[in-house]
Amino acid sequence: MRGKLMFITGLAAGFVLGSRAGREKYEEISANAKKVWEHPTVQEAAGVAQAQANKLYTEGKDKLNQSKLGEKLHSASTTSSSGDTTTNLTTSSANNSTGSAY
Repeated sequence: MRGKLMFITGLAAGFVLGSRAGREKYEEISANAKKVWEHPTVQEAAGVAQAQANKLYTEGKDKLNQSKLGEKLHSASTTSSSGDTTTNLTTSSANNSTGSAY
């Protein structure tokens, strides 16, 4: 869906920029786009998409915090105030680069 929207936006922009009709055609396209955007169905779909995005963000954030990586990030951020973060990250990077299995 996002790809289609980007394609249509690009197509409209290309038409406007390449059009010999100029400002009049631009105003017509702009008015039609505004009319579509303000349509209740489009606004409802945008609201649903926003709610789904917020839900996915929250779920992903919770899963990350519960994972080992999240624990490492959390412990690194709490130790950053004491200055141990560089040592922790360097040790972690060295362990990962040796190919050790988890």
